Amino acid sequence: MRPQDVAILLKIIAQGKKQWQLSILSSSLFISLSEISESLNRSRIARLIDYNKKHVNRESFMEFLEHGVKYVFPQEPGAIVRGIPTAHAHPDMKKNFVSEMNYVWPDNKGDAMGAVIEPFYPRQAEAAKQDEDFYKLLALTDAIRVGKVREIKYAITEMKKMILHEPSHQYS
Repeated sequence: MRPQDVAILLKIIAQGKKQWQLSILSSSLFISLSEISESLNRSRIARLIDYNKKHVNRESFMEFLEHGVKYVFPQEPGAIVRGIPTAHAHPDMKKNFVSEMNYVWPDNKGDAMGAVIEPFYPRQAEAAKQDEDFYKLLALTDAIRVGKVREIKYAITEMKKMILHEPSHQYS
């Protein structure tokens, strides 16, 4: 797998019940058609998307996000830059967590300063600005990659609601 494979599957999930096409994924993610196609082939081999490459195997993908993404695509916060808030600095998570350190994806037009978390692919911040659900899923994934225990538990619970449509649970 490659890092953009995670983002592409999250984008498909963010589409909800809407039908999607390769060309729509390509233009909304700012990733070439050939890269999208290659990514879906890798995800099919990994059994994260069905044979026809139309439906994400949500339970398998959630299992990967919960238990594997932080090992396959580890991340350590970098230099302080201007960018788009991610992980616990995402607006929805910020309501639940107080932290002196923000994490951001680099973006000169971003509205926050924080430690860099490298995005899964170069134009991720641009694509996230156009899709609130996609942005939230990416930020929750980053929380799993770089968060503390409480943030990770919260992120997993929220992702399960979005990916598996599970009801809300209490966090501690």
